[in-house]
Amino acid sequence: MILTKAQYDEIAQCLVSVPPTRQSLRKLKQRFPSQSQATLLSIFSQEYQKHIKRTHAKHHTSEAIESYYQRYLNGVVKNGAAPVLLDLANEVDYAPSLMARLILEKFLQEHEETPPSKSVINSMLRDPSQIPDGVLANQVYQCIVNDCCYGPLVDCIKHAIGHEHEVLLRDLLLEKNLSFLDEDQLRAKGYDKTPDFILQVPVVMLCPLAVEGHIIHWIESKASFGDECSHHAYLHDQFWSYWNRFGPGLVIYWYGFIQELDCNRERGILLKACFPMNIVTLCHSIA
Repeated sequence: MILTKAQYDEIAQCLVSVPPTRQSLRKLKQRFPSQSQATLLSIFSQEYQKHIKRTHAKHHTSEAIESYYQRYLNGVVKNGAAPVLLDLANEVDYAPSLMARLILEKFLQEHEETPPSKSVINSMLRDPSQIPDGVLANQVYQCIVNDCCYGPLVDCIKHAIGHEHEVLLRDLLLEKNLSFLDEDQLRAKGYDKTPDFILQVPVVMLCPLAVEGHIIHWIESKASFGDECSHHAYLHDQFWSYWNRFGPGLVIYWYGFIQELDCNRERGILLKACFPMNIVTLCHSIA
């Protein structure tokens, strides 16, 4: 799904004042029925992450953490089965999984002789049954399963979706009888920063809007929507490095991108929202 900047801004504006819940996502789908749910979810998640980054510091002051912890303790005393921590996160507009991390760290600091390590915290968030307090374990669990933008459950889902699209891309390359090296093979050859696939025989993608085709040496798979923030970060951290090492390439944003970002074609980086079917090998294009 390719959106203009104006279309993207309209969707993003609708997310300014809504909490990061599945109910909000359903309302967004009703508001923009022509957009796929996968695209809306990706935009929804990315916009919320931008918001969290902007407001992160205020939740991590010692005063804020102490206030949240006391409110948590008072809440579970009244009703330990109620979603105290989840409600608190929604009230102060902070991601439930991140709120759970704050309270868990504070709890362990209060009850353990040594400060908890990051690995211990991460392990407990992945498996709340390890938390040595049953009430807190349940509260953390509620936050994890109800957070659609952050947390170990979301990380696992994103990793699985990313891998799924890489497998899909591999199958499409094989279907086209294209010879390639994948990321693991390239790293075995000593490359430290690589795209997902290097085409051993470059291909030409025939663009119906262009007079000439574009030569492609590599393909990068992104199971997300390409907005300005993420795309510019990828350009800086990945795509231009690939271009310097391997030549021009193709980036597939499987959930779409902002149309105006596809402005580097002549410099050697193309954007697509799906695998292009109209490609031929370079030797065929010469013939």
